[in-house]
Amino acid sequence: MEEIKLEYNTSRDALGMYEYGRNVQEMVRELKDIPDREKRTNQAKAIVKVMELLNPQVRSHEDYEHKLWDHLYMIADFDLDVDSPYPCPAKEEFETKPVPLPMKGTKIKATHYGRNIERILDLIAGEPEGEVKNSLIKALAIYMRQQYLIWNKDSVSDETIFSDIHKLSEGKITVPEGLTLAKVSENQDFSRPGLGIQTGKNNKGNRKGGHRNRRRQ
Repeated sequence: MEEIKLEYNTSRDALGMYEYGRNVQEMVRELKDIPDREKRTNQAKAIVKVMELLNPQVRSHEDYEHKLWDHLYMIADFDLDVDSPYPCPAKEEFETKPVPLPMKGTKIKATHYGRNIERILDLIAGEPEGEVKNSLIKALAIYMRQQYLIWNKDSVSDETIFSDIHKLSEGKITVPEGLTLAKVSENQDFSRPGLGIQTGKNNKGNRKGGHRNRRRQ
């Protein structure tokens, strides 16, 4: 009985461009083996047409034909001798590593406040003592309380917010004595982003009620 050997993609060459699939890559490989230059060029044009059908969104680009030929060269590992309407792109242009973005390596001290709070605290700490600095501290405390209530549904005291300011600023900021924050309204909604939509029976009941009201009208 003859054995059937299965070929898995893991044992094959890596795909140059996933959007065109392995069949196009095999076509390009065979294209490079055609000895006659004219036939090789005609076959290259046919493959470009196939690539356009497989990746129709490329047509949204202004010079999409040029892009398709660039993709053909990339699949061929920039080793393709044909009479192309566009020159072969330089391989080095696609191998250049992107410039890494500068990221702050330190961890966020309090995730429910975010990193921007830490930057604001640093700016306030550099302000001279006086009414302006006290006003900035109070405005920041009110904002921090809002952020706290978004992620923690329990009420929070002024002292907790003031203590967080002192800790997060590493003792650089001390809340002035006698500072109090305005009372939070009981109707104020501090729901998390995306969670403000009512669900469940109550919502269905509201919809039904709405239908009944409309019928009565």
